Amino acid sequence: MDAINPATGERIATYEPDSASEVEDALTRADEAFADWRERPIREREQLLADAAEVLRANKRDYAELMTEEMGKPVSQAVSEVEKCAWVCDHYAEHAGAYLQPDGHPSPPGADVETVYEPLGPVLAVMPWNFPFWQVFRFAAPYLTAGNVGLLKHASNVPGCAEAIEDVFRQAGYPEGVFQTLLIGSDEVDDVLADDRVRAATLTGSGPAGRAVASTAGENLKKTVLELGGSDPFVVLDDADLDEAAETGAWARTLNGGQSCIAAKRFVVHTDVYDAFVDRLVDEVASLTVGDPTDEDTEVGPQASPDLLADLHEQVQQSIDAGATVLTGGGPMDREGAFYEPTVLADVPAGCPADSEELFAPVAAVFEVEDEQAAIEKANDTEFGLGASVWTEDRERGRRVAREIDAGCTYVNQLVKSDPRVPFGGVGISGYGRELSEAGIKEFVNRKTLWVE
Repeated sequence: MDAINPATGERIATYEPDSASEVEDALTRADEAFADWRERPIREREQLLADAAEVLRANKRDYAELMTEEMGKPVSQAVSEVEKCAWVCDHYAEHAGAYLQPDGHPSPPGADVETVYEPLGPVLAVMPWNFPFWQVFRFAAPYLTAGNVGLLKHASNVPGCAEAIEDVFRQAGYPEGVFQTLLIGSDEVDDVLADDRVRAATLTGSGPAGRAVASTAGENLKKTVLELGGSDPFVVLDDADLDEAAETGAWARTLNGGQSCIAAKRFVVHTDVYDAFVDRLVDEVASLTVGDPTDEDTEVGPQASPDLLADLHEQVQQSIDAGATVLTGGGPMDREGAFYEPTVLADVPAGCPADSEELFAPVAAVFEVEDEQAAIEKANDTEFGLGASVWTEDRERGRRVAREIDAGCTYVNQLVKSDPRVPFGGVGISGYGRELSEAGIKEFVNRKTLWVE
């Protein structure tokens, strides 16, 4: 496995994939570790997670620079990502025990009936490259603290991040086998997931990858949580604060180079404010600082690989050929590395890639609608259902419109984001299940009914 710097095209390092015998040894260690780990008091597991948070904070600059080098994330954003990982560790270190307290139920005289929450076992996590630390800690913090053990199959272009995350848990004092990284290819996931020692799987990634994991898990009757793609609408109503909406919208579209499932991708704008908003959005997008991701002032770095850049430009070009108008940007940048111009497309025809597909890049598509109902209909005109953002100065109107949008999470006057305190996940082809909060820690537990007379 080669780690390639997308800003320069240089090979950073080469990693030797795990052999079949090394994978077998890891599965054995996970199985053996679970037998002991599940019996540890939850307070002990919470304390180890708190220690992991401290390891993250102590080394956040090193981890951030590793992310920047392997997948091109601007370093200031990478530092924030590590800090968020420490936050999710803090959250479950404080709340896991309370989340997993038994729930009592009405029972006949002389009987005690409750639901208790017990871990399932080794959980396979198939994780993406775009948030190489956060996506992993989002599953690991709750699942490990609930008493499960983790097996990480990370994206092949961030092997250094994968090994660094395993080392975080090692430095924090976790027992051997509780969290392990598998350096394997995608074609080996099925065999690992089908192994009897693996009890469940979680995946964040593309639709095809999600379907493949769900299919194998279904054949083997194993629980899954899937967080897949998104084509999130950013709805601007006629009474919105246009300056704030445009500034936030530009950031929501281009954060992490636009390589985010919950990025604002389709801007649905009321006709009364369409021209004024689009002018502001174009100004904001065009003013972004694109450049060396190791520079603290850089706002948009490269795409994660030349292949992704080529696929993106094909989607944009197909949209232009179908009739879309380029208001700013529109192509790869004439410089070393996998850089794409921050782009705004208008007059986007129905059915073209910018309308119907997920563009995983700093490319915004804007749509003009005649009224509130048309805005809701356009927001829902997608198979995806991850997040949505609604902008209006009338909070109750925003609440009403947000309730009408089919998505796993809707935000009013705020960009879509994940937060350890609230459930996160999608509907439709954006996946199923929930991560974070109490909902997340209870995804991979046995909800056992305990009846005692």
